[in-house]
Amino acid sequence: MPEPVLGILTLYLNDAKQLEEKSVYRRMIIEGSRIGLDVFVFTPADVHVSKEMIHALVYDVTKGSWSRKWRPFPNMIYDRCRIQRSQRFQQLLRFRTRYNHLTFLNRPLRNKWTVHQTFAQRSRFRQHLPETLLYQSSGDLQRMLKFTPVVYVKPINGTGGRGILRIERTREGKSLYDIQGRRQSRQIIAPRKVSQARLESIVRQWCLGGRFLVQQGIPLRLPSGRYHDYRMLVQKNGQGAWEFTGMAGRVGAARSVTSNLHGGGHAMRAETLLKQWLGSEERADKAMRTAEKLGLEAAAYLEDSFGALCELALDLAIDREGRIYVLEVNPKPAREVFARSGDSATYRKALIRPLEYAMWVYKNKNTPSAAKTTEE
Repeated sequence: MPEPVLGILTLYLNDAKQLEEKSVYRRMIIEGSRIGLDVFVFTPADVHVSKEMIHALVYDVTKGSWSRKWRPFPNMIYDRCRIQRSQRFQQLLRFRTRYNHLTFLNRPLRNKWTVHQTFAQRSRFRQHLPETLLYQSSGDLQRMLKFTPVVYVKPINGTGGRGILRIERTREGKSLYDIQGRRQSRQIIAPRKVSQARLESIVRQWCLGGRFLVQQGIPLRLPSGRYHDYRMLVQKNGQGAWEFTGMAGRVGAARSVTSNLHGGGHAMRAETLLKQWLGSEERADKAMRTAEKLGLEAAAYLEDSFGALCELALDLAIDREGRIYVLEVNPKPAREVFARSGDSATYRKALIRPLEYAMWVYKNKNTPSAAKTTEE
């Protein structure tokens, strides 16, 4: 009986055909070979439509080398494509439409605003959402600043902490604000004070050419002055059920308004950071248990709402009282936060789970569907 085949669908970063996660894919191919799963990597640009063949990137486990081979379409597709502003992304959209009938382990999630609105429909999740508005005018910004002293402005499709502006009302008066941020290029914008009129002008310029959210800021500044949050990963397992994989803390770079590792942040074990932040092991354990339950229910609910998922990362803010807020969700999560926090066992688990799930899908010959739904 032939081995089941999994194709990892990704996008080149540039015309030189550079791949962001090639070392991760190599690990996954090696792990796949151990459980009897044949794994290769491809992009929409590698598909020969008329021949129904793929010029795939394959890794020879015995030789330890990459090469190209023509391969038929795989039994299952694991979509790792993130949003790009490029022709390559347009090609991806056409690929997803043309081959919609194939078995995908995961489907694209909607933008941050749609996900927020979907969560807000259920009281179970509403309590874990920061106040959020879709920015349409300066009135939206002013409404949020009346409600909370700290506001974040962020793109509805942004990743990696790009394009985020942090605004804080100063103690010197309601008409003066501290702003700092990170451009789309990830370049840090140093803190400065501005008047209300200047602030509104800056935000209008910032939001030109895109759609942005205005979101309540949760107090996350550590005694060191750096910002922190938590990345939690939940994944489908080898029985097709949602399971908690792990959680890690992320501490931002100096002068950064976000905690993203790509922006110069560093990772810590969640238990260690939470104990420091909440003041006791007992409170940290309670927050971890609450977060885990929330993550599993959120994944099942979003899958029920939008279609097949095989994994989901939730970026969580946890305030000093232990209240948990979902800042955003990511259906194409990176895993290096676990490697960087020194948790190699969770990192390996994060790599293997999608492969074990793919085997389950193949053996059950079913289209991935929600493992369970969450009731009101």
